[in-house]
Amino acid sequence: MSQKKADPNNKVAAENRKARFSYEVIDTVEAGLVLTGTEVKSLRQGQANIQESYASAEDGEIWLINSYVPEYLQGNRFNHEPRRRRKLLLNKREMARLAQSVEREGMTMVPLKIYFNDKGRAKLLLAIARGKKLHDKRETEKQRDWNREKGRLLKERG
Repeated sequence: MSQKKADPNNKVAAENRKARFSYEVIDTVEAGLVLTGTEVKSLRQGQANIQESYASAEDGEIWLINSYVPEYLQGNRFNHEPRRRRKLLLNKREMARLAQSVEREGMTMVPLKIYFNDKGRAKLLLAIARGKKLHDKRETEKQRDWNREKGRLLKERG
């Protein structure tokens, strides 16, 4: 069998692990990010945080708001603002579909992860999601615990 080498470009820079617990993900879209040079270098170090961030449609564009990309240590005066708004790169049809689902259907745009693709470009996996109620969250927790217990039982028997 041929083993796949771990590509240094194709790595996750930031992941929102709580998003799938708090939201019911309906659809996902891959979007590009408009970044400065120091932001890219800081993302490659993998210290970004998108836990409290969200995306918003304003003036026909989609913006990533409240994401934290720390300042690059060697960036001196050319450094970026850590919590600035970042523009997302999508085609017009995708932007219109996202804006429509947020306005009409009451959905929300939640970033799931920022990663580098095969070409070394920073991409954002953006989810169109609906918020879960408390009982849905409990059901998710119950299902996760049962799957964990089932794996233990199968491991003991076989």
